[in-house]
Amino acid sequence: MAPAKMSHDELSIDLKNEDGGETLVFRLRGSLDLATAPAVRAALTDATDRGSHNMIVDLTHLEFLDSTGLGVLIGAHRRTTERSKTLRLIVNDGPILRLLNITGLIVVFSVYRSMEDARRDSDRLTAAL
Repeated sequence: MAPAKMSHDELSIDLKNEDGGETLVFRLRGSLDLATAPAVRAALTDATDRGSHNMIVDLTHLEFLDSTGLGVLIGAHRRTTERSKTLRLIVNDGPILRLLNITGLIVVFSVYRSMEDARRDSDRLTAAL
């Protein structure tokens, strides 16, 4: 049986502590948009406020990202930077990577293709020419 398709206004957030509690990994699935942005903003803000963690946000299973969702990620990046911590994004080739390129946010965020690259801070993606 095929997995049920999420409706456009659904999002699941899987949160996991890694690296002995130093890194919080958020795996997002579904859509990060106007309807779901408040929940993601709250989760990322809470994680930042609760402690000084580096954060990795896995967007590889995200089906849709709009400007509201980008705003949430920008805010999380600002908060982690203010605390001298990092926010790293994981993306696949496709619409989300194109969106980061088009908006120029690919040079603002630390963006990687895999969890391993994000953890090691290696092979960071750069702007496509």
